[in-house]
Amino acid sequence: MIVPEHPSNAAGVAVHYDELDPAYRRIWGDHVHHGYWREGHETPEQAAAALVKLVEQKLALQPGLRLCDIGCGYGATAADLLTRHEVSIVGLTLSPAQHRIAKDRSPDFSCLLRDWLDNGLPSASFDRAYAIESSEHMVDKARFFTEARRILRPGGRLVVCAWLEGEGARPWEVRHLLLPICREGRLPSMGSRIDYERLASDAGFRLTGYQDISREVRRTWSICLARLAKSMISDSSIRRLALSHATQSRDFMLSLPRLILALRTGAMRYGIFQWETV
Repeated sequence: MIVPEHPSNAAGVAVHYDELDPAYRRIWGDHVHHGYWREGHETPEQAAAALVKLVEQKLALQPGLRLCDIGCGYGATAADLLTRHEVSIVGLTLSPAQHRIAKDRSPDFSCLLRDWLDNGLPSASFDRAYAIESSEHMVDKARFFTEARRILRPGGRLVVCAWLEGEGARPWEVRHLLLPICREGRLPSMGSRIDYERLASDAGFRLTGYQDISREVRRTWSICLARLAKSMISDSSIRRLALSHATQSRDFMLSLPRLILALRTGAMRYGIFQWETV
């Protein structure tokens, strides 16, 4: 597992998303996750929705189920699922900026401004849980899984979309790509597929599926880089955010080429895990 020299904490993650709130929403939209280009000709909006639908398939939803969205962002994924399923969803975010938007998404969605590692949710109170690109921000990844196991009922299911360290990442890729990505993106660590499977098994989960969609998601960052370049010309607020030395998140906005390269070389992978409680 890759751990930067000065790993971030929950407070740092919250500041990261609050500071980047205007950039995330203007450059990519309310879905704070990759797009999934299965056919290759989808628009960015269609690709973001396609990733949600892929997670939806793996959750195997049924009427009346109770879901937990671990790291719900702006609540866009939950709102999307609720348009197609008669379920209820509780989401958690660290970011006040995200919470202000997510809390009003739907009567069937409750958004909590709370740290997942200290979530206070009742044990065995959910049928499904999912985390789309939020486990990377967890300081204690083992606890991420033990808390998911605790809140799920017997026969529950957990689906996790994660940025992963490539199994064959070379020393220069770790040094110049993965460690800076962790530092700039406020990721306390980046685990590999093996790390995730071991931690989940230790927590009491049985792996029922894994899908590597690195190739299908990597276009996300090229689009973000192009949109950022355009916004820096036309949008003074984005330009100030990107160039200001006062903001700790400035470096992440300027690290998009690093993310593009990491996914293209295989130093970073994008995987979707599906587990069931043992």
